[in-house]
Amino acid sequence: MRIHPRIFYPSFLIAVLVSLFCFFALSGCKKEETTIDPIQTDSVQDVEGRWYKTVKIGDQWWMAENLAVKQFRDGLPIRQAQDVQPWQAELPAYCLNDGRENGTGLLYNSKAVLSASGLAPQGWHIPTDAEWKKLEQTLGMDEPSLNRMGWRGTNQGEQLKQEAQLGWIRYGDVWNTNASGFTALAGGCRLPDGRFGDPGFKLVGFWWSATTNSGNGIWFRHLDYKTKTVFRSSCNGAYGMSVRCVKD
Repeated sequence: MRIHPRIFYPSFLIAVLVSLFCFFALSGCKKEETTIDPIQTDSVQDVEGRWYKTVKIGDQWWMAENLAVKQFRDGLPIRQAQDVQPWQAELPAYCLNDGRENGTGLLYNSKAVLSASGLAPQGWHIPTDAEWKKLEQTLGMDEPSLNRMGWRGTNQGEQLKQEAQLGWIRYGDVWNTNASGFTALAGGCRLPDGRFGDPGFKLVGFWWSATTNSGNGIWFRHLDYKTKTVFRSSCNGAYGMSVRCVKD
């Protein structure tokens, strides 16, 4: 019987072969992992020629900046009501947050938001309450929470707000990620008596919907610097709030 001689491989060669095996094995595993689609962005122009960033969230396209237009789509001007008394008038109006240009857009009353003259850019519109809920659901809010009033959800507020210390003051364990690309800005609000809300800039943000509530005014959304979730309620139209638009 013929005995075959043993072949001895150098230890360094064995190490190389093992490393290569692990590399290809791990590479094969990575190909099976679920990947997250990159955020899609674009832009839209208002009637005054101003450009806004836009972002696709789920199957909706949203403006990623607050509206700052001073006239309607049909060319009619919107009244600037920086002082108290005109803000209480039953006319479409806008103002700056506490009279300051701070990059967070303008605050509008509901007469401007609901005007048939068109506040949104061509091909866009003010989101309904249902469209806000669709956005929140895309970001993981559960079905029972969508129709509630008050603070709802888990971390949808963190996903919507511009990153901490850029557009919002940092607070505790609230860490804004802007994972959605929505880039919510803290523009504050204006009260019906003409005063500006306190706290304001870099602390809170309020956004109108285009849906009226027969019980109490118009639905809106609110984000706060110290809260991870999203506030939903309705109020009378004499408040001044920021506006985001969604594509038709």
